[in-house]
Parts: sequence; structure tokens; C-alpha cells
Amino acid sequence: MAQKKKTTAGVISQKEIAPQIFDLWLETELAQDAHPGRFVAVYPKSADTLLPRPISICEADQAHNRLRLVYRIAGKGTKEFSAWQPGDEAAVLGVLGNGFPMEKAEGKKVFLMGGGIGIPPMLQLAKELRAEKQIIVGYRNRDLFLAEELRENGTVYIATEDGSVGCPGNVMDAVRENGLKAEVIMACGPMPMLRAIKKYATENGIEAYLSLEERMACGVGACLGCVCKTKEVDHHSHVHNARICTDGPVFEAKEVDI
Repeated sequence: MAQKKKTTAGVISQKEIAPQIFDLWLETELAQDAHPGRFVAVYPKSADTLLPRPISICEADQAHNRLRLVYRIAGKGTKEFSAWQPGDEAAVLGVLGNGFPMEKAEGKKVFLMGGGIGIPPMLQLAKELRAEKQIIVGYRNRDLFLAEELRENGTVYIATEDGSVGCPGNVMDAVRENGLKAEVIMACGPMPMLRAIKKYATENGIEAYLSLEERMACGVGACLGCVCKTKEVDHHSHVHNARICTDGPVFEAKEVDI
């Protein structure tokens, strides 16, 4: 894994692809180390929003040093990002965290499961993973961002909370309704979704890897602001915790207590 560094990236393009969800392409050499499941920390320029915002990697074009970030406006920092235009520059720290262990799923029958803003990391994973991919994604409503691109990389099953498209409910409802089976699960999304996936994986003896979404401060493991409970003792804090930013964000489901 290449050493993380802070660099200046150029804004190539940006557009709103669903209400409050933006699709940002940056030109940066960080694309060379953009393994599926990893993330970057993007710095706001405003003095009153000092800390960087962690954003997962949606897609990487390594041939042209381009990185794609799809994010939701959640506060002042991401609101600022949404106003950036082509030609603007952004300070970015990366590439951070540990990604999905793709070697665990090669050649197997796999669920790629994304919910809400946990959907974007599934795109690069779906593009690179050589497996029988069943891509199960959950949305609030019919604003199905990235769905067509995901369909180009596997069989897609959609669940919506309001029942407007696909299966009414969540990703686990879509699994049950379609009678789907898998040997390995890789997922990213809100904590209630990940808890349900862990329970399902445990009950069915399925290997599962979960990318935990969490607010972060430093992004490099120094502040202990983003921890989760674990089965093993963390060598850094000497308690049953792991730092999501450096030990994760991807964990084997059986290793974490969520």
C-alpha cells in the first residue's frame, strides 16, 4: 500500500445526480492507489470548517489520474464542495483506510450490497471483482443514482423504502424476495443495514466484509474519534476497539461488535 499524502487535486467536473447527491471527478495521482473500499479526506477551504471530510472512492481512472467521488451534502464542508467548478483546486489526503479483500471473493458467488451513500463504493468494486456478482442496492425512493452503471457490471436488485421501484423495503428484503444465495458478502451502508447483514451472514455461515460508515476527525488514526468495538484488543488503544479510519473501514463481520 502506498504511503498516504496530502496533495492538490484539480476539479474536472461536477454534477448533482440526485437531490443533495453530487458526482465529483478530480484529477490526482492518488487515483493510482484507489483500491475498492478505500477513501480520501477532502479539505474545505473555509476557515470555520477546518477538518477534512472522508469520502469513499466511487471510481478510479488510473490511466488518466482521475478519481470519482459521489457524496451527499451533510453539512458545511460538503455544501462547500458542491459549489466547486471545473478548474477549481481541492486539497486531498489519501489514499486512506483498508479496502475490500477481493481475493476472498474471486471466482465465488458474491453479494455486493450498498445502501444510500454506501452505494458509490460498490461501483469500483463491481468493476474490478472477478466473481458471480449479485449487486443489491437500497434507496429511499426512485432517485436511483449509479444504478445503470452498476447494471453494466453485474446483476442488480433494487429495494426502495417507499416501494416506488423494485422490492419494497431494504436490501435484506430484496435478498429474501428474490431467493438469492451467496458465498461471500461485501457491503457498505448505514449501521442498521450492516447489523442486519451481519446477522444474516452469521446465521447462514457466510463470509462477510463490512465497510463501516463513521464520522471522522483526523482520518489517520491519531484522534481515536472513530472507533468500533472488536473481538480482539487493539494494539494502539489496548482495549476492544478498532479505529475505523486506519484499521478499516472494511472489517470482517465476525471481528466487529456492531
